[in-house]
Amino acid sequence: MRSFAVSVLSEDQISLLGNNCVAVDFKKGDIIFKQDAFSLNVAYLKTGLVKLHMRGLSGKEQIIKISKAPTYLGIPTAIGDKINHYSATAIETSSVCFIRLETFKDLILSNPEFSYKIIINMCQNELIHFRNCLYRTQKNSRGLVADTILNFANNVYESSSFSLPLTRNEIASLINSSRELVSRILSEFHNDGIIRLEGRKVTILNLDLLVKISENG
Repeated sequence: MRSFAVSVLSEDQISLLGNNCVAVDFKKGDIIFKQDAFSLNVAYLKTGLVKLHMRGLSGKEQIIKISKAPTYLGIPTAIGDKINHYSATAIETSSVCFIRLETFKDLILSNPEFSYKIIINMCQNELIHFRNCLYRTQKNSRGLVADTILNFANNVYESSSFSLPLTRNEIASLINSSRELVSRILSEFHNDGIIRLEGRKVTILNLDLLVKISENG
């Protein structure tokens, strides 16, 4: 799967890229790259779903974001510093292409359009991250749980019925809440007929009300 940026490379540049990358498959729970490890590659998520997470001063893991393929992983940490500042872990079966960092830098320097598309993607991701940080501080837990369900339904699985790829603990980490509160809110949504909850399987029954909870949270 070629990325949005690779589409502007010449055939010679695509060949160079292909000769300097390796594809690796990961099972759910496998670590793709680890915080504080030395980085020599740029990771491109070809298929699957990944959580990016960071260990804080207390040693507690915080989920920063969920990334859906196709997308680049770790460009800021690979190019900005040779040490990974966060970890990436597969939360579904995923395929990742590891591109040699020097090759990636050569493509950026030699192809301005490629560089521009990479910058556009990083800017878009940063704006989404800023918005999510704002929501985490200004919305209550009900609104954030509703946001999480809607994000998986609309942006990840594009379906009103799906299996949650995160545990209750991971959802709590993602929205800065507690496992107990997340479990209680999901049960309330189920009992109120907003969603049907069967283990990890979620089916949205009342989309309008779920959106309203998200907007008013």
